[in-house]
Formats: sequence, C-alpha cells, structure tokens
Amino acid sequence: MVATQKRTPCMTEGPLFGKILLFVLPLMATNLLQTLYNAADMMVVGLSSEPDAVGAIGITGPFINLVLNIFVGFATGANVVVARHLGAREDERASRTVHTSLVIALLFGTASMLIGLLISRPVLAMMGAEGKLLDLATLYTEIYFLGIPFLALTNYLIAIFRAKGDTKTPLYILAVAGILNVLLNLFFVMAVGLSVEGVALATMISNIFSALFLLFKLARDRGACRFRFRLLCFDRFAFKNILYIGVPAGIQGSLFSIANMMIQSSVLQVNNAMVPLDSPYQPVVKGCAAAGNLEGFAYTAQNAVYQAAITFTSQNAGAAKYERIRRVMLCCYTVTFCIAVLFSATIFLLRAPLLALYDVVPGEAGTLELIAFDAAQLRMIYMYSCYFLLAFMETGCGILRGLGRSISSTVISLLGACVFRIIWLSTIFRAIPTLDIIYLSYPISWFLTALAQFLCAVVALRHLIRTRLPEIHP
Repeated sequence: MVATQKRTPCMTEGPLFGKILLFVLPLMATNLLQTLYNAADMMVVGLSSEPDAVGAIGITGPFINLVLNIFVGFATGANVVVARHLGAREDERASRTVHTSLVIALLFGTASMLIGLLISRPVLAMMGAEGKLLDLATLYTEIYFLGIPFLALTNYLIAIFRAKGDTKTPLYILAVAGILNVLLNLFFVMAVGLSVEGVALATMISNIFSALFLLFKLARDRGACRFRFRLLCFDRFAFKNILYIGVPAGIQGSLFSIANMMIQSSVLQVNNAMVPLDSPYQPVVKGCAAAGNLEGFAYTAQNAVYQAAITFTSQNAGAAKYERIRRVMLCCYTVTFCIAVLFSATIFLLRAPLLALYDVVPGEAGTLELIAFDAAQLRMIYMYSCYFLLAFMETGCGILRGLGRSISSTVISLLGACVFRIIWLSTIFRAIPTLDIIYLSYPISWFLTALAQFLCAVVALRHLIRTRLPEIHP
C-alpha cells in the first residue's frame, strides 16, 4: 500500500466556495500560460518579414486540435479516475492508474505525432489553404507535431496534479516554460531571421522542458501519485476506467475540431470572395486568426472551472457524498459566470491595442488592414456578447463527466454544438455566405448545449442520491 499523503485541499469536507476558488485561480493561470505558447507564436511571428505568417499559424489551430484532443480526452479520463480513487482512499489503485496513464500518454503522443506528420499538408489543403499560405501552415504544423509526445506527457501530468488537488506546481513550471518560449521565439525570429519554423521550434523545446520538470516533481511526491520508473505498468482495470471517461471526451473534442475546421474553411471562402489569392496577405484569415487567438485566453480562463467541476465532482462521487455535489454545481456555475463576463468584457474593451499585438490595426477604407480589423472585431462581437453561455456549457460538461456520465455529455455536446454547426454551415451559410452567419452559430449552439447539459446533470445527480450507487466502473 502506498503511503497516504495529506490531501490539501480536502474536497469532500468543509466549505466549498473558497476551496474551489483556490483550486481554480492557479489552474486558470496555468491554462493561460499554456495559451500564451500559441499567442506568443503569433505575436512574435507578426514581427517577421512574412506577412502571411499570422494567418498561417491561425488556420492550423483546428487541425492541430483535432489530433491533440484525442489524448487530451484520455487525460481527462485519468483526472477523473485518479480523483475518485483518492476520494475513496484507494491509494494503491490511484498509483496504478497514475503509472498506466503515463504509459498511455507516451503511446498516444507518439501515434499522434506520426499521424500529424503524414496528413498535415493534405488536410490543410482540403480546408482551403493554397499557395504560400499552405506552405507556411504545413511547415509550422510538421515541426509542431515533432514535439507532440512531450505535449501529451505534459497534459497527463497536469491532469494527475489536478486530481490530487495540486494546481500550483503546474503553474510554477509552466510559468518558467512560458518565459522560455517567449525568449526562444524572439531569438529564432529576431536574431536568426526565421518565421513560422522558428516559433514552432520554440514551442517544441518549451513542451520538452515542461514534461521533464513535471515528471521530476511527481517523482518527489510523497503520496499515492508518486512516480517511479519501476512502477510503470499497463493496468487493465485502470485502462478500462480511463477509456470509459476518456474515449467520449476525446471523440467530443475531435469532432468539435472537425466542426471548427469547417468553420475555418468557411472563413477562407469569405476571404477568397473578398480579395484575390495573389494579395500581399489574406486579411480575413489574419483578422479572424488574431481574434480567435485572443479568445483562447477567455476560453482557457473559464476552462479552469470545467477542470474544477470534474475534480470536485469526481472526488465527492468517489466518497459517495452526492448531496454535496449540488453545492459544487452552484459554486462552479457562479464562478464560471463571473470569470467569463470579466475576461470577455476586458478583451473586447481593449480590442484595439490587443489586436495590434498581432499586427491587426484599422486602416483606411478599402485597405487590407481595415478588412482584417473589421473581420477580427466582428468575431469578437458575436463571441463575447454571450460568452457566459460557453462557460455554462463547459461547466455542465465537467459535472457530467465527474458524475460518470461522459457518454451522455459527449452526445449532448455533439448534437448541440458540432452537428448543429455543421447543419448551419451546410444550409444557412450556403444561402448567406457571410462572416456574420458563420459566427451567429456559436451563441445559439452554446445556449442549446448548456441547457441540455444542466438538465442532464440534475437528473443524473437525483438518480445517484436515490440509488446510492458507486460510480467507478469495472
């Protein structure tokens, strides 16, 4: 039996609101630092001599996420299963789950790298990228995928730290990695004279640093999650539990990325209808890429509450304290609303100076600069006016996963967001091919999905309270 460590904070006892805040704030900072990797790439590459560099990195996002979300979903499964074993004081099972999840991370990370290297150029071309934009996007993607095994390991290690209630250790390590990433970006772009390949190399090196130092810190842990090379294993019980939560989460994330790839393709259609392909750069693509990258900061901030909802719900479900989960829900919905409103309002009010960091500035009428700025501003209007709905959707998804209803969460999300957006693009956008129509689909899908997630969570929790059944699956 692995020695039990002091669990701080104790998620299954005492007041909740303060503990959730203490969990969320370092996690939010960690998520923002991870987002800073890509933001730093786009900001610094905007200083290079390549005018299409920002747009090239921007269009790669949905495709990269398509591959990444597979192992990120499995990391969510590891988070849930480890947290439940810790909540139930099953330290031996928690240890075996930790070491199994790290083996999974390396296997899936390597597979993702190989897949990404093989299909990156044809997929980007299928999305509508052409000419120089396609060449730059492919170059960035291929270098990025070389570091995917380390990025996978980083995500799994962060999930393990979250499961045991430690959100500060990943924050400290990623803070240093973020500084390293920015310095390397500046070195490769400003000193060496590289473009997209330089920022891709900087991100890869930073991911390697994060993975190795997180692994080192976990090896010094004194509790059930302590890492030892000799304990690495492939436990079938742990793997099945991780699969049960992780497969639906991975499928959901990947299909979300497919929907976003269709949206990116639609943005390219609008761009090509407005400016010729041989323009100095593609302004609609550049503007939407910059706005989408800024939106990542608001998303990752409220995503911290999603992670908190998973961990707090999982630990209390493991301890069979189902009535307490109602308070977890109330606290998480309150916190995520405040975070979503604060971040979306702040970014929108500061949109001009923030977009300028990506070399997106208002120009004179009819110029490419003005087209890019208007495209960015339009996206921000539609996204930030109802951003709290996305926060509610994510929180409801996290609560359902913590309750063991990962399949239900996935089905609701796929129908309410992915399928809805695909139908919207195939019908409404085809009839009215404008940016307004593209981005109007977001708040509508957020509302439908958030409502369904909340109602399903209420029903699932009532069932658990009534039956008192444990939610760890064999």
